[in-house]
Amino acid sequence: MRYKITLSYLGADFCGWQLQKGSPSVQETLQDAMGTLLGEPISVTGAGRTDTGVNAVNYVAHFDCSRQFDTADVCYKLNAILPPSVSVSSIEEAAPDFHARFDARRRKYVYHIHRVKDPFAAPFSWHCGYPGLDFDAMNRAASLLLGTHDFSSFEKTGSDNKTSVCTIVEARWVKDDPDHWTFHIAADRFLRGMVRAIVGTLIEVGRGKRSPDSMAALLASRDRCLAGETVPGHALFLCEIDY
Repeated sequence: MRYKITLSYLGADFCGWQLQKGSPSVQETLQDAMGTLLGEPISVTGAGRTDTGVNAVNYVAHFDCSRQFDTADVCYKLNAILPPSVSVSSIEEAAPDFHARFDARRRKYVYHIHRVKDPFAAPFSWHCGYPGLDFDAMNRAASLLLGTHDFSSFEKTGSDNKTSVCTIVEARWVKDDPDHWTFHIAADRFLRGMVRAIVGTLIEVGRGKRSPDSMAALLASRDRCLAGETVPGHALFLCEIDY
């Protein structure tokens, strides 16, 4: 039997979603807990990697089990033994060929920044206190990311993916209030470190260190060294996965 599981997790406690030897991952934590409950080794496949410290809301994964079980009961018991940083909202039977990663058509991330010191926002938002950030310039630059491009310029070096081509369908800054802004980006797929490198580059546009129009040339260069710094992971949320 194949099952679909939906969960949320706080990234601060993990090296990311994917198993890494010697470091705590969400995947390993979930597999260990499920194996204990179901009485057999469980391998969980997620919708994609998230970087160290990155959070996820309604993340989707799938796993196979040799038998049927009461999904509501297992969900309840699973939450009882998982650490506070992981919460399972549902487990449901899925089609035998459902694949959490390969069937996903769109993923969306949101990055949070706060413009003034805010102790209540700080755990899940980056304090970006640069004066005079040009909001409109940042959005003009973001609009140039839309469409299908090679995003090697924003990819963490040493990645082993077969292609760096992604299709971005949304890239925009939103003022939730004058002091709290969010960057919304959605695409068919993302590269390692891509969103945080994009945010860091757009912040440089906002500071006047590069022009909005420079984004086109940056994409064409396929050179990570020419993009901005990678911003911290704690303010990034994977928040939607569409199938």
